[in-house]
Amino acid sequence: MTEPRSLRGKTIFITGGSRGIGLAIAKRAAADGANIVIAAKTTEPHPKLPGTIHTAAAEIEAAGGQALALQVDIREEDQVEAAAKAAAERFGGIDILINNASAVRVTGTLDTPIKRYDLMHQVNARGTFLCSQKCLPYLMKAKNPHILTLSPPLDMNPKWFAPNLAYTMAKYGMSMCVLGMAAEFKKEGVAVNALWPRTGIDTAAIRNELGGDAAARHCRKPDIISDVAHIILTRDARTCTGNFFIDDEVLASEGVTDLSRYAVTPGQPLLLDFFLSTGPDATGVGYIRMGG
Repeated sequence: MTEPRSLRGKTIFITGGSRGIGLAIAKRAAADGANIVIAAKTTEPHPKLPGTIHTAAAEIEAAGGQALALQVDIREEDQVEAAAKAAAERFGGIDILINNASAVRVTGTLDTPIKRYDLMHQVNARGTFLCSQKCLPYLMKAKNPHILTLSPPLDMNPKWFAPNLAYTMAKYGMSMCVLGMAAEFKKEGVAVNALWPRTGIDTAAIRNELGGDAAARHCRKPDIISDVAHIILTRDARTCTGNFFIDDEVLASEGVTDLSRYAVTPGQPLLLDFFLSTGPDATGVGYIRMGG
């Protein structure tokens, strides 16, 4: 009988893990008995964004893991370097990095304030590069090291750039880190992969940017990403690298095709996520284009 795959004892460094997808991934790993490092900015409750690094740590420990809550602005090199060092000192190393933190603004060129442009590029592309750079010395010493970045497959079709150029550039910057680092660190045995959802995921970003509860009804729960991340992170790092995974395709590879339990509102058509043209209609409810 095959032993169940587990993240027990693994140390996972997650950026932006105080809510949403990052927290879901953290809690799924915590259920195995993993050590979770929450590297995020929020220490006090925010009116529009649920959760803080401290509430996240409490949820992780309640789920069965150990937590280290660190206030980190991933735009600041010294903070990221200190956080990686603190994680390694507390838990004896770093096995996995999840580049989850992301800033979103889906607006055209004339409607994107340059401050927002800067924020997206500093958090998304630069933050992914910086966190990977500072965690890699520890990852290269780990037994089955993984970097998993929440970013889309690269597609140079202008239709992905025209409606929200700044956001697309910033997200694709994350994906280019995956493409380059997977090749650069293959010989060291560090897996570097991307993961992207087929559909919208019910998060604060979706609710704030795309229409609140009305948009969330057409989304899936963050649990689908946490389940898929668990599958990827328990695979052999030396043979599972350089992939741009889509959540439902990973589940299908494991024999899971009924995804109805992940729907926020079963039976509703689902929002097809940015950067994806099509999707298998496995649920029978169809897809609608993100943003309309």
